[in-house]
Amino acid sequence: MSILRTIAVFLAFVGYLVTRIPHLLWVNRHAAIWPRERYDQVVYRISTRWARMVARITGARFHVSGLHNIPNDRFVLFVSNHQSDLDIIICMSFLPGPKGFVAKVEMLKVPLLRSWMKHMRCVFMDRKDMKQSLKVILEGIEILKSGHNMVVFPEGTRSKSPKMLEFKAGAFKLATKSKVDIVPVSISGSYKIFEANHYRIKPADVYITIHPPLHTAALNAEESAMLPDTVRGIIEQGITV
Repeated sequence: MSILRTIAVFLAFVGYLVTRIPHLLWVNRHAAIWPRERYDQVVYRISTRWARMVARITGARFHVSGLHNIPNDRFVLFVSNHQSDLDIIICMSFLPGPKGFVAKVEMLKVPLLRSWMKHMRCVFMDRKDMKQSLKVILEGIEILKSGHNMVVFPEGTRSKSPKMLEFKAGAFKLATKSKVDIVPVSISGSYKIFEANHYRIKPADVYITIHPPLHTAALNAEESAMLPDTVRGIIEQGITV
């Protein structure tokens, strides 16, 4: 059954991208014409439908709490732990509103997906190239300043388990330099869908906990330096499985 579900998820993942090529061409043609708000909303609707379909086909049971903690009057940086390849799909499905991701540069190798990610205003980081990584952080800061949510996984790679890795301090410059709030997000159990099952899709319970925002605009140097550990501690409290 897990093999059939894995095949179904893969076909849905690829099939939706292929069948939405006309939509992609439509967005490409209008990207420079539409007002920014309409452009972001169109991309958000199309990409979220895709993400929710993939999430649904996994058979996983998603439990979301804390949506009321997301400010609706300003843009934020969502900071999440990273247990699974499916965490981007999960964030796209259950964190409301248009948002870009700090993604690994390898995603640029995936046709069609990379185009939608660029429209979502994702940035692509090469963790092996410090100069390029700094440039990506600066791009993310400008995206946040322009009025667009971003999502970052400061562990830099998947933990494939409930145990969290250390948080990279550079990711938090996205918030401190742009003066936006940080909304910590705990994803608990996503590794059980894929990584813990010999890379076959298997239904599991996944808990997404959205914590109250942390203000960064008035942090002093010492508080900024402690921010990665502070946010990590908050997220860790929300990991239950």
